[in-house]
Amino acid sequence: MKILLFLLLMIPVAFGQSFKPARERPPMPAREFRGAWVAVVHNIDWPSRKGLSAGAQQAELRSLLDRMASLNMNAMIFQVRPHCDAVYASSREPWSPWLTGTMGKSPGYDPLKFCIDEAHRRGIEVHAWFNPFRALSNVEHGTSANHVCRAAPHITKRYGSLVWCDPAHRETRERAMGAILDVVRRYNVDGVHLDDYFYPYPKPGLSFKDGRSPAQRREVVDGFVEGLYKQVKATKPWVRVGISPFGIWRPGVPAGIEAGLDAYDDLGADARKWLAKGWVDYLAPQLYWRDQPRKQSFSALLEWWRDQGSRPVWPGIATSRIDSSEDPGRPASEILKQVGLSRTVDRNWVGHIHWSISGLRQNRGGISTALAKSAYSEPALVPPMPWMGKREVARPSVEVNGEGRDLRIRWRKGDAHTSVIAVMGRFGSKWHMLRVLPGGGSDALIKAGSKGMPDAVSVSAADRFGNLSGPVVLAR
Repeated sequence: MKILLFLLLMIPVAFGQSFKPARERPPMPAREFRGAWVAVVHNIDWPSRKGLSAGAQQAELRSLLDRMASLNMNAMIFQVRPHCDAVYASSREPWSPWLTGTMGKSPGYDPLKFCIDEAHRRGIEVHAWFNPFRALSNVEHGTSANHVCRAAPHITKRYGSLVWCDPAHRETRERAMGAILDVVRRYNVDGVHLDDYFYPYPKPGLSFKDGRSPAQRREVVDGFVEGLYKQVKATKPWVRVGISPFGIWRPGVPAGIEAGLDAYDDLGADARKWLAKGWVDYLAPQLYWRDQPRKQSFSALLEWWRDQGSRPVWPGIATSRIDSSEDPGRPASEILKQVGLSRTVDRNWVGHIHWSISGLRQNRGGISTALAKSAYSEPALVPPMPWMGKREVARPSVEVNGEGRDLRIRWRKGDAHTSVIAVMGRFGSKWHMLRVLPGGGSDALIKAGSKGMPDAVSVSAADRFGNLSGPVVLAR
């Protein structure tokens, strides 16, 4: 009898408690863009070396995504076109040599599709990162017959050890635009991302021999950026367009800022105009310097950039410079400080992007450990795009049960456009973000953390634009 009584008393613990509908008004889920760049060129971030088997490459990519998921991050900026090649199945351009060691040789699977599928299972967005005009990062690299250097040499120019596609040549722009739109049409990407390589960075004693003035070059790049935004939105309006320009628009702007490069004149990049005109959904200037001294101050530059338009500015943060030869002695605390500044300086929709995933993978200076304990202790949804218009998102149907100390959530999305599910929990009087789940799923077990079992749960659905449904609230 004692044993039977004990077993009966254990039933509620074993099978848990059922949560019932409740009339509570939870706060809105947390929002923040938490991204990291993953560079393929020169095997900077992934794969770790050329020639790895498909299985080894996939295992490395899963490991990177697992690290991001463990840090409650929500966006990977994945390089798919390092230099007129492809890290995806393409009929337009050859396979990237950084995968197999040979340009044009298939790795045996589609890395971009694999990345998207694995990322979305973890509630992480994938923004496809393109280098629009760089043809080769070193002229010594071998090329395949269908690479631009051999298929269309008339649009390329040698610049030191680089080979560049002339941006002013219409065929150059058509090639780049065609590659980007091909990916947007065929892949379930969440964003399109360009970096700062429009015209090559100046080198002493070299000139880019195109016969054009800086103003003419800016006009060419402006036209490409404007056209890209319009065509991406016409194809899939929910796909975000982002650009990460050099972190200083022009030397002396704002006052006291110094730079050895004038991106406005040297690179043909008037990023301030793109932001002001709304030709991007977000701008990610590469603010890779410390906050002090003033001459390249992170906070001074961020404040200036965020004053130039109404769209989000999510600064690039140089996490990989912790304890590096580029910035000897840089502590992890500098990166934590910059994450904090990205949340408070002229706040819009907050966010930031780490250069690069390797700094987080290596846990340089303990940065990943510190982020997990503080800044990234809870998940966050990617911010919305209200300029794309708001639409109603249907609430999901939800069932919540306790399983021991853990929480079992089952759901059916009420809207075909649902992208992710946001789960919040109330512990006493305070609400906390618990998980961001893939909208295509239906069942998840949320492990009990230090707080234990929540007293109430709120579940909301978000679509690809970031629009949020009303909450479904259930309580014990």
